Amino acid sequence: MSVVSYQVRRARGNDEMQEALALRREVFCREQGVPEFEELDGRDPEGIHLVAVTDGELVGTCRLLHVGHTVQFSRLAVRTDARRRGIATKLLELADAESRALGAKRLVLHAQTYAQGLYEGVGYRPRGKVFVEAGIEHVAMEKVL
Repeated sequence: MSVVSYQVRRARGNDEMQEALALRREVFCREQGVPEFEELDGRDPEGIHLVAVTDGELVGTCRLLHVGHTVQFSRLAVRTDARRRGIATKLLELADAESRALGAKRLVLHAQTYAQGLYEGVGYRPRGKVFVEAGIEHVAMEKVL
């Protein structure tokens, strides 16, 4: 599939939420081997879910959890055939805007180390040492809004 244009926005309705969860299972559980019980952590009902949609198909998603003046960014997943086209960056930009609208002062995340450069490119900075989460190396990162 050639992604030419896409829309990034909040997920709409239960059907899109289920598509987002299916994409996360595909990327994290099937592709990366994360156990489903770790991927589905029970916090989805309290989250804001952002999606990227092209031609009616959901090709990217992420989740925001708002706690006080902090938003935790997590579960960024882009469909294999839609990667390297700026979708993750656009989801990160929308996450910034959504977080500011909530009154957040900072965003935090756990980046898989291979993707650290993506997050640094939009203003996140590492904090602390590399650690293993769900069998994958991560680094905690933070962005002041």
